[in-house]
Amino acid sequence: MHEELRAALAGLLDGLPPKQAAQAVDRLIANYRGRIPTDAPVLRDRADVAAYAAYRMPATFEAVRAALTAFAARVPDWSPATHVDIGGGTGAATWATAATWQGHHSTVLDWAQPALDLGAELADGILPGTDWQRRTLGEGLTLPAGTDLVTVSYVLGELRPEDRRAVIAAAATATAVVLVEPGTPDGYLRIREARTQLTEAGLRIVAPCPHSGSCPIVPGEDWCHFAARVSRSSLHRQVKGGSLPYEDEKFSYVAATTLDAAPAAARIVRKPQLRKGQVLLDLCTTADGLERTTVTKRHGAAYKAARDAAWGDDWA
Repeated sequence: MHEELRAALAGLLDGLPPKQAAQAVDRLIANYRGRIPTDAPVLRDRADVAAYAAYRMPATFEAVRAALTAFAARVPDWSPATHVDIGGGTGAATWATAATWQGHHSTVLDWAQPALDLGAELADGILPGTDWQRRTLGEGLTLPAGTDLVTVSYVLGELRPEDRRAVIAAAATATAVVLVEPGTPDGYLRIREARTQLTEAGLRIVAPCPHSGSCPIVPGEDWCHFAARVSRSSLHRQVKGGSLPYEDEKFSYVAATTLDAAPAAARIVRKPQLRKGQVLLDLCTTADGLERTTVTKRHGAAYKAARDAAWGDDWA
């Protein structure tokens, strides 16, 4: 699905003056990294939306796909029939959902009509059965009864606290919820807050956490986040600058469900450190919280598995 998305994005900035695109990207970066929530859409017009799609959609797609893949591994026999993407904008999370499961109906809800319009344009003929609806993100938001999957990605930071709680409350009425935020200390804190709200609503956490209890991380000392590799197209490099053919998108996430599913026994929460004859793994575990374990050649198959393991993987 990422190739189809890349093709859909290819002609996006045709006719948009480079200076205008650059100014829109600069403003979006400031909003993306800022700490001031709003009661109005960040994306204001076609130039904003085009710049956003070229600048953010590939990275958002890969981050959400990584989170959905981790969730899908915990519910291998389940797939959603209905999906609602709250604050979905141009639909990156809807593309990621289509890359994870097939045969479902998606509805993208957002308060920025230009984003919805462009999202529908990009998805035309590729994501059939997708509806694009303008909706206020906040108090009064409801979902259709029986919604299977809800995604909320890179939007909580744009919302005032009361609107954030209303969005999470609405999401918690679905069978499964996957939330993704930037992999920053602030993004992690928003995920941590939402995680608590989801468990209080009766959902169980299945990824990335190995349990639904309190997070063992001390706020201010560390934060839980992961990384997804993003291949940069020529369009992506044009909009964002830089010469490398890839970048690593850092993200925080939580996946919760009412399904009869269990989390992994442990999760690798840092990049494994390879040493001569050993691998150091930083884990979040069910029983002992955060711990570092050393896997050596004496562990046989476990050593090979550790050498092949990646940041964010399950660990038994």
